[in-house]
Amino acid sequence: MRKMNWLKQILTQIALVVIGFYVMVPIWGAIRLAFDGSLKSRPVEFRLFPKVFSLEPFFTVLDRPYQSVDFCQLLVNSMIVSIGAAFVALILGASLAYAFARFRFPGKKPALFVLLLAAMLPPVAFMTPLYIVLSMVQLRTTLLGLTLVYATFALPFCIWNMRAGFQSVSKELEEAAFLDGANSLQAFWHISLPLALPSITIAGLIAFLMGYSEFAMGWLFVSEAETVTLAMSIYAMVQSGNAQPWSILASMFIIMSLPIVIVFAFLQNTLLDRMLFISQKK
Repeated sequence: MRKMNWLKQILTQIALVVIGFYVMVPIWGAIRLAFDGSLKSRPVEFRLFPKVFSLEPFFTVLDRPYQSVDFCQLLVNSMIVSIGAAFVALILGASLAYAFARFRFPGKKPALFVLLLAAMLPPVAFMTPLYIVLSMVQLRTTLLGLTLVYATFALPFCIWNMRAGFQSVSKELEEAAFLDGANSLQAFWHISLPLALPSITIAGLIAFLMGYSEFAMGWLFVSEAETVTLAMSIYAMVQSGNAQPWSILASMFIIMSLPIVIVFAFLQNTLLDRMLFISQKK
């Protein structure tokens, strides 16, 4: 392992400290606001710690943060939409990614280019066609329709990411499985899919975060309070003025972040274990 000289090491440590502060200061500011019971509106002074420690903002959020809908309903809606979007994107994306990685067929390169273009386009470009299609099949105002919208946004990235994962799996392993009597589906399920799990994990995590945190376009496909998600409720609180005091909004931010932290920690362990396994095999 190559060692850095003392000047470069000091500069590296300073840069890491600056980056750490840049990441942690906003988080600490939200935590301080969430536990400050003295706020009646927006904060007017800089403080490192809450002036009056209180859990009342959390109780307010857990009661009914958005109109007449309680927090549990908002959380359930967010989980249905985000997990459903990730599931649809992974199921459809894995099969397409494997086909692009392993097979030759007419129009392969143009199709990959179209997928790349779709991944680079802003999601607002898909709002009008999705609105028309979901209205025709009478799914526009349902959680299923919102799930399909977010899955559509995540699918191009998932396909490209998982395609790279399948390409990293040696073809000789599948050929060895064919010699042992396995068919194409068995080789995909038992050989390629487990070895490409890190890329699949990343794709699933991105698709989940996309469905869990998006709020701007969701309002176009939601017309009832019972189908609003957590991210959409935060936006509604800010726009309607119901986020006063700011401690309520900060409390909502912290509570909403907990599922993301849990999911990321779980998938991170799976990803690191699988990458270690692959490196040992090599």
